[in-house]
Amino acid sequence: MIDPRLRMLQLVAHHGTVTAAAAALHYTPSAVSYQLRQLADELGVELVTQHGRGVQLTAAARTLLRHADALFAEAERTYAELASMTDEPSGPFTLCGFSTAATHLLPPAAAALRDRYPNLRVRVIEAEPARCFDLLLAGDADLALVINTADTPPAADERFDQQPLLDDPLDLVVPAGHRLTELRKVTLADAADEPWIVGRPGSTYHLLVRNACTAAGFTPNIEHYADEWDTGTALVAHHFGIILVPRLARLPDGWPVVRLPLHGEPAPARRILAATRRGHGDHPATAASLAMIETTAAGLLPRPTGSAAGNRG
Repeated sequence: MIDPRLRMLQLVAHHGTVTAAAAALHYTPSAVSYQLRQLADELGVELVTQHGRGVQLTAAARTLLRHADALFAEAERTYAELASMTDEPSGPFTLCGFSTAATHLLPPAAAALRDRYPNLRVRVIEAEPARCFDLLLAGDADLALVINTADTPPAADERFDQQPLLDDPLDLVVPAGHRLTELRKVTLADAADEPWIVGRPGSTYHLLVRNACTAAGFTPNIEHYADEWDTGTALVAHHFGIILVPRLARLPDGWPVVRLPLHGEPAPARRILAATRRGHGDHPATAASLAMIETTAAGLLPRPTGSAAGNRG
């Protein structure tokens, strides 16, 4: 078994604070601090120093983490190989993903997994992408569906395996009778002067819209904030602005709005990734759930092309 204090150090490095790492691990900050001091004393090196409200890793800690990442990946591969040698996987298995994925992709996979492996306790967690990576790293989730953004860990991150699942095109939603509905082809730049409705600052949806508009050459004039598609659609219907929605998102019926597919090169889209802890992808339950998710995704939208590392908002 790998010393669990290495996981603590890994989470502290990931979050930058002991408090956030402790929350991810379901410990108290004092317990994490004590364990790290104990580990440092045993190794005879300093691991963290106070830096403002957070902590800074020493060169020794970074060296230790580099080896720890390799150890964790090898352990995951070992556990996956052992699981494949049993007649049937058992125990807890958790899928997590952002709201749209948790609605359209994870339930079919979870149901198929439950039916295929009755002794597996399958659980689904809806979570923002950043939280999904926290769940993976803390061992609280086995497979995550996330959106690739500027804040997503890079493809080369030694802690995770990430693979492109699908590209979800972004559509523009405008009030019925809006001037843009008269155009044969609409680009995002055509909406540069419109009032915008976006998610709260810091949310994935907020970043999605800001990144897409920046790529189209303008900064959106944000007038209102709405995190739910129902709220955003209602605001559009009452002529408060326009919204950008992924193709997978389902809008409520009955509102006088028009959904416009966007053109341009490249047409704006969000890239959805499947992520696991490095080495965990060969676990039979992980492989089975990923295969089901890929089948479901193929019936919804085309598979992406190119590298997972590119930021598609």
